[in-house]
Amino acid sequence: MAHIDAGKTTTTERILFYTGKNYKIGEVDEGTATMDWMVQEQERGITITSAATTVLWKYKSEEFKINIIDTPGHVDFTVEVERSLRILDGAVALFCAVGGVQPQSETVWRQANRYNVARICYVNKMDRQGANFFSVVDQLREKLDANPVVLSLPIGAEDSFAGIVDLIEMKSYIWNEEDKGATFEVYDIPEDMEQDAAEYRTKLIETLAGFDDSLMEKYFEDPDSITAEELIRIIRNATINRQINPVLCGSSFKNKGVQKLIDAVVMYLPSPQDMPAIQGINPKTEKEETRNCDVQAPFSALAFKIATDPYVGKLTFIKVYSGELKSGDVVWNANTEKRERVAKILQMHSNKQQLLESVSAGNIVALVGMKEIHTGDSLTEEKHPILLENINFPDPVIHVAIEPKTKDDDDKLMNALARLAEEDPTFTVKVDPDSGQTVINGMGELHLDILLDRLKREFNVACNHGKPRVAYKEAIRESITHHETYKKQTGGKGSFAEIDFEMEPLPLSQRGLQFVSEVKGGNLPKEFVPAVEKGFKIAMLNGVLAGFPLENLKVTLKDGSFHSVDSDALSFEICAKIGFREASRKVKSIILEPIMKIEIVTPDEYIGNVTSDLNRKRAVLEQIDAKIGFQIIKAQVPLAEMFGYVTNLRSITSGRATYSMEFLKYAEVPADIQEYILNVGRYALL
Repeated sequence: MAHIDAGKTTTTERILFYTGKNYKIGEVDEGTATMDWMVQEQERGITITSAATTVLWKYKSEEFKINIIDTPGHVDFTVEVERSLRILDGAVALFCAVGGVQPQSETVWRQANRYNVARICYVNKMDRQGANFFSVVDQLREKLDANPVVLSLPIGAEDSFAGIVDLIEMKSYIWNEEDKGATFEVYDIPEDMEQDAAEYRTKLIETLAGFDDSLMEKYFEDPDSITAEELIRIIRNATINRQINPVLCGSSFKNKGVQKLIDAVVMYLPSPQDMPAIQGINPKTEKEETRNCDVQAPFSALAFKIATDPYVGKLTFIKVYSGELKSGDVVWNANTEKRERVAKILQMHSNKQQLLESVSAGNIVALVGMKEIHTGDSLTEEKHPILLENINFPDPVIHVAIEPKTKDDDDKLMNALARLAEEDPTFTVKVDPDSGQTVINGMGELHLDILLDRLKREFNVACNHGKPRVAYKEAIRESITHHETYKKQTGGKGSFAEIDFEMEPLPLSQRGLQFVSEVKGGNLPKEFVPAVEKGFKIAMLNGVLAGFPLENLKVTLKDGSFHSVDSDALSFEICAKIGFREASRKVKSIILEPIMKIEIVTPDEYIGNVTSDLNRKRAVLEQIDAKIGFQIIKAQVPLAEMFGYVTNLRSITSGRATYSMEFLKYAEVPADIQEYILNVGRYALL
């Protein structure tokens, strides 16, 4: 996991080569990388979808099986990182030796924190101009609040980068360039590095002594008696407990340091058996249960990705947490409460497949034959069901109206969109009730661009599409207490519902509806309260100001009354919808817009042009860091101002500046922009 262009796919390609999975090295720039198998990935030189593979690695005469997922770095495809980290046991965080900790590095690090994933750090691109290993280590501590523990030092840097000094073995490793780094020579530490190596070895032992009393005793009494095996054991325990982050370095493109990285994966990252038992809820008893990574335990797995394969149809990627699954078995989907038959079990190697008879706890495979399944569903035994924690995905921030070029393709388009939405939870499709247009929603311009390209190539549906539009939201700014009565009398049974409620704004950092019922006594039967909540949830999808959904709201149901014959759940749902609209009209409402966090790297001479352009875009400049020859600008900018920015930035910097952007928060739109949206841009924005 890493920022764009840190070298994730290049590193994975080297791992495949050195483990014998591939007989030659694929290159991202040449479009030959195994893990970037999509046509769009090969054309653009970026990773779009996470690709899984399995390799075998010999370490000290023992063979280890490693499941690897290569994730994208671009923020538009952050869903791939989110779902991968949810099911992984450990992660390798890559950092560019020149760029250091970049915006998307921070995002993936936070995602890994959320899922308690153990991490080792690999400082890549030590051969690049401006490479600075120690600066990156400092940034890990300052920007990510990590506890970096240096395990290897670079021998040289930039053009003179030759290899590494291993601080565990106190030996130096120099890779042979004739065989693409497949072999290396082990030497004593170069004389000019002996002092640095001794200093960092001492720092390493001092840090580890804080986690192990016996090491502390040895350190004070006889430091020379400390063995490499002892250090490896303590580093492994501290890494698995997320107390430290081992740091290694290398240059994957120049084939230096990758074998030591694979060794570190085996030595320090947890195997499935090192992980605590997975927790979940038994849907029958609603009590918490656990499953150990044990073949004898009842089967449980999480579907973390759905993909479409042109030959076998729908592929469901699963991580097996416990038990064993055989081809032809029937599994129970605890979310849909339906049985599913497993037609085939496939071991994936990027987009290639190998048929398996069975799969056991700890492994990642793809299943064929699943019909009704979604990302995040739990697959279990019917007799021993368990609902595992689902995966949370961010809301889309941008949308585009599309239509097929020929009317005959209408059904084809809707089927294709449904399949794409099934694969990607951050891609949603809806039909606008006012205009009747089909609107697709995604995480950014590149995201929607790729999806439109896939519609054309994979599904043969050519589309016309409008300009990308911002996904605005609404919020109320005042509290209000409201009384609403809904009465409808027809010839037979009528409809009646009456509610008193208070609506309040929530902080912008909170999302969704916070519903509280304070109804006492028998004024309102309990079965009608969920209907009131449902009514408010549906009503929030269309605000009264401009029809945008409400981002957050607190509703307190104070009281209500019902009719013994005419009242039902539907009446209370309708009453809540009407009450919401009437109350919303009486309070001040605002429009919210997505704010993006942006980082621009520009040569010194263009700094004035770039900052003045950002000021015109309503940007808030946070800081400017000066490096040798270039400047790094960090700012917050409304998404509405950033469409087509890549072309704009190229023109004002002669193509020499780069930028990255990620979603930060929703914030209130300035009054003049809100006025424009309401009066001029309302129809243009749909």
